[in-house]
Amino acid sequence: MSAELLDLCGDLPVVDFAPGEALLDEGQTSGRLYVLIGGEVEIVKGDFQIDVVTEPGAIFGEMSVLLAAPHMATVRAVTPCRAYRSTEGEAFLRSHPEIAYHLARVLAQRLNGVTGYLVDLKRQFEGERSHLGFVDEILETLVHNQGPAFTPGSDRDPG
Repeated sequence: MSAELLDLCGDLPVVDFAPGEALLDEGQTSGRLYVLIGGEVEIVKGDFQIDVVTEPGAIFGEMSVLLAAPHMATVRAVTPCRAYRSTEGEAFLRSHPEIAYHLARVLAQRLNGVTGYLVDLKRQFEGERSHLGFVDEILETLVHNQGPAFTPGSDRDPG
């Protein structure tokens, strides 16, 4: 899918980043999305490196755009990087359903992995009275939190 995804982004401007340069800053709200063309980036939350990503087609900024919230982590170039940039991430996703669908699958895979991990933790610490005993409450919230209700209609005519 990454080659197809990169083709779908062909109308976006390409931006180059030097090592150490941030694509996205934790705590900031930019509305931007990036799709990695090449290079290596790190995802950092506070002082903790969460991941290093080199896969062309990786998308960054999606959580912030979809939740209309500040970026949850910093995305920084480790090597010289090149990425497609959308300054209006929400509008871009709405106008590219193939990319939005791909992103939905990626997010579903992440949620599936986190849920599986939390189930394992719950089994290990079921009788625990410490903070680890709250895993079942976290799982319950994940399962039952459906977000805001869907309202049919269009942006032009929400009624």
